[in-house]
Amino acid sequence: MRGFRWMFLACTLWAGVVSASPPNPVRGAEFQVLGNPMPVRAAEKKVEVIEFFMYHCPACNALEPALQDWLKKMGDKVEFRRIHLPYYGETDPEARMFLTLEALGMDKEMHARLLITWHVQRKRLRTDQDNLSWAVTHGIDQKTFLDAYNSFSVQSMMKRLPRLVESYGVTSTPTFVIDGRILTQPSMVAEANPKLTNDEVLPAAFQVMEVLVERVAKEKQSKQK
Repeated sequence: MRGFRWMFLACTLWAGVVSASPPNPVRGAEFQVLGNPMPVRAAEKKVEVIEFFMYHCPACNALEPALQDWLKKMGDKVEFRRIHLPYYGETDPEARMFLTLEALGMDKEMHARLLITWHVQRKRLRTDQDNLSWAVTHGIDQKTFLDAYNSFSVQSMMKRLPRLVESYGVTSTPTFVIDGRILTQPSMVAEANPKLTNDEVLPAAFQVMEVLVERVAKEKQSKQK
């Protein structure tokens, strides 16, 4: 897992390669383009933004308030969704929890509560029983939860998830993919802009994302003319 410069060892692949700047992000510095673009779910006039995350990831938890502020700022311009990395592959309990809540339409409602459980209360949900106990404690009917948790659709998605994540070229969290083809990370922005202070990294990362979203939106508009 790779996060912010001030939390983890950051990747140095892009450092010093080109002159970079958050207001004018450069390919190979603050972002990279996937060799094989992935399908998008966003409506025609919106830009899809996917956050690849893990509940236990400290960096994902740390950026959540700034992410919510950014999404409010972007408004109807973006269509946001999350994909949970399967840390333990097809049997990863965190990813299965996310997919279950997503199937129940409760992933957004419960996201903050799960982060609090992991990072404030420091309770580790590492087993199926841990997940069930947490769900019931937080007001989810036991049968409803188990029916979704053990459903064919959730189990099938768990089997496909590692390959899906690999198709996006994602190996760490937090990672964002815009329009199914543009990958960026706060750690990439930090490494490409070494003069940024720790407090400036997150604002710069979301500035990069905003510019990239605007670029994609303009591309879409030009194609519609």
